[in-house]
Amino acid sequence: MPLPLTTLLSQALVAYTIEFDNEAEHRMPHRTTRGGGRGQAGLRNVWLVSMAMWLNCMQYLTDEPMLVTELEDRARTGTNLDGMRRWGYVVLESESGADPRRQPKDLTIRATGRGQDAQRVWRPLAAEIDDRWRDRFGAAGTDRLRAALVAVAGQLDLDLPDCLPILPHGLWSGRHKWAPRPPVAEPDLPLGVLLARVLLAITVAFEQRARLSLAVCANLLRVLDADGVLVKDLPARSGVSKEALAMALGVMTRADLVTVGTGDGSRFKAARLTGRGQQGQWAFTDAMDGLDTRLAPRFGADAMAGLRAALTPLAGDPADPAHSPLMAGLEPYPDNWRADTPPPATLPHFPMVLHRGGFPDGS
Repeated sequence: MPLPLTTLLSQALVAYTIEFDNEAEHRMPHRTTRGGGRGQAGLRNVWLVSMAMWLNCMQYLTDEPMLVTELEDRARTGTNLDGMRRWGYVVLESESGADPRRQPKDLTIRATGRGQDAQRVWRPLAAEIDDRWRDRFGAAGTDRLRAALVAVAGQLDLDLPDCLPILPHGLWSGRHKWAPRPPVAEPDLPLGVLLARVLLAITVAFEQRARLSLAVCANLLRVLDADGVLVKDLPARSGVSKEALAMALGVMTRADLVTVGTGDGSRFKAARLTGRGQQGQWAFTDAMDGLDTRLAPRFGADAMAGLRAALTPLAGDPADPAHSPLMAGLEPYPDNWRADTPPPATLPHFPMVLHRGGFPDGS
């Protein structure tokens, strides 16, 4: 079966983000749970975060204070303000003396010196990753992908952000009320931004009618069955972190779509679809099978076909996701945190961008 268009977009975006993150981690003085981190004075370095935190926050800041409300207007999405403060990237201040965590109206934000060091690492990376994709996938294939994304993104009438939003309670991406704007073609945007905007636009359309978010449906509902799947096996099946899956399981359990427990003498917990969950899975499969057809009146049948044709070679054989061409750029540097983890067997079918740092697989 062909992969859904949302999966093709998601896996390309996740691969792009991980490649961006790997390069930033290699160059940036930082710290992680691995220890003191890379660079001098590791304990004083910033805590490592993902590309989303550059796109929803740091790309807009300087060392001069900016109202947080202005940052949110410019980014068209929120960020993890307290996290970015605790992690060393920004300073939050209020002249009224109110607790910054309560976000008073006069709350300002500015980049720290360490945050500015991180900005200098992040700023050139999108252009570098775009060039790598041209080398890896060929100029013709990459140009075709860009043209296909621009053809759809140029029709968007919402002022969407440059990245997927951090997932709130319920893990919804598309339920924010973005301001309308006249459609405009922006052919020079980085591939990562184009991928995110097109994916988010489709997600908005899906989630307007859905009872579960696309993140939950694509990453968890899709891989479950009525017989039960061991919870410990879900990260490998989905490409998503156990922390993100725990959140998704909570959403599905509260909706009476899945039960979690031990059985058949096993000491490991298994997740099993209920009758309602099985019906939901069938409905989601049907929705994905007919997605291109439903989007054609909005964006044009040729635009949908062109986008699928440009993305499909990057994803490769759906039956062998571990050898997708997208995996070719994900080899981590030896000093990266991902070097301590097994290579992914698959990429997520939808990015799981959490408050934990914005990593696309929920890490």
